[in-house]
Amino acid sequence: MIVYGVALLSACLILGMLLGEALGVALNVEANVGGVGIAMLFLVLASNSVKFKSLVDGASGAGIQFWSAMYIPIVVAMAARQNVVAAFEGGMLAVVAGVAAVIVSFALVPVISKIGGSKVSIEEKQ
Repeated sequence: MIVYGVALLSACLILGMLLGEALGVALNVEANVGGVGIAMLFLVLASNSVKFKSLVDGASGAGIQFWSAMYIPIVVAMAARQNVVAAFEGGMLAVVAGVAAVIVSFALVPVISKIGGSKVSIEEKQ
């Protein structure tokens, strides 16, 4: 079953990369536009689908969870590196806009966490 989980992950990645390349061609950009993000969305949709439920249960589900946990930080790190290089080449305005976006994001973390609210039961408090 582990092989089926990895196959599902691989199929989502290939499909996402193909759609990202097609989107880049359609937008006349010489790059893959959002292929990894599209692949991640496909994996989320497939893992929550009734049709693929047997692939995400048991050992294969643990494998998908592991790769999902590894996938996001790696993609964020790769994207952050590319964005920093492009920002410095783009000039000071791009750098200031990027730094401002990070500061605003950090400032909104407590606000968003209060909106979600944690429902802690009495047993968990003790």
